[in-house]
Amino acid sequence: METVLITGGTGLIGQALTQLLTDHGYHVIILSRQPHGKTSEKSLITYAHWDIRRQQIDTDAIAAADHIVHLAGANVSAHRWTAAYKKEILESRTHSSQLLFNALQTHPNKVKKVISASATGYYGENGPDQAPFTESNPPATDFLGATCAAWEQSVLQMEDLGKQVVIFRTGIALSRKGGALKEFYKPLQFGFATILGNGEQWVSWIHLQDLIRLYFNAIVNPQLQGIFNAVAPQPVHHKELVLAMARAAKGKSFIPAYVPAFALKLALGEMSTEVLKSCQVSSLKIQDTGFLFSYPNIHAAMEQLFIKK
Repeated sequence: METVLITGGTGLIGQALTQLLTDHGYHVIILSRQPHGKTSEKSLITYAHWDIRRQQIDTDAIAAADHIVHLAGANVSAHRWTAAYKKEILESRTHSSQLLFNALQTHPNKVKKVISASATGYYGENGPDQAPFTESNPPATDFLGATCAAWEQSVLQMEDLGKQVVIFRTGIALSRKGGALKEFYKPLQFGFATILGNGEQWVSWIHLQDLIRLYFNAIVNPQLQGIFNAVAPQPVHHKELVLAMARAAKGKSFIPAYVPAFALKLALGEMSTEVLKSCQVSSLKIQDTGFLFSYPNIHAAMEQLFIKK
């Protein structure tokens, strides 16, 4: 069975993908700065060392890999966007890609494909009557647009080494275990469905299970290569997403509460532009490859996520 090397393997997407891969018999190597002393109940999971700042990587892990899944990158919403943190957001992505490129260029390997995350932050804001963004649209000129463009270029250079490359521009990944949904749910525990701004901004989202199926599909399908939007077919207004979550989790036992834009700007600074931005992204390109979403609409997704056990 083949081996998949994962960067960012301890994050939300990485953990779920590792589970799916090992369930199908794949061996997974997770790159970590501190791999020693970690154990796993599954012998199919091992850990190897890398250090992005020092540009060090375990060359045995590179030699063992048939595929690389590149998920590493500082959490965009973990801190205010100071100049120092913006630098970390960018460099954690581009420097890690460069480390992989240098390793693949320098050391013998059998890697067939590199599959990387990107984000719908690549795109700007949709105008009122503008069609959803497709993969052929240019990047936005704001911070996230420039970051995603640089991130993708740092991965695309691996094509020069004869590797297939797949990049997924991912929307908001919905999971109870982390990410945006976990934050949206916190006020709901106190009975409030918190709607940011006027709630009319478009949100392009994807259920975590569909997202990891996309990555798995990229691994098993040798024909799949290029850049794809990883979003559900039916984007929704932010208000609809929050209310769908509230209904699935609480029935009718909640109160909608609006957080005005000016308060978000005070609390979040520059990052507020992202949570207030209206961004509709098309999923047609990945659907045209034959991929079928298990959760194409927000109501089915929320019902699954908040299913009563």
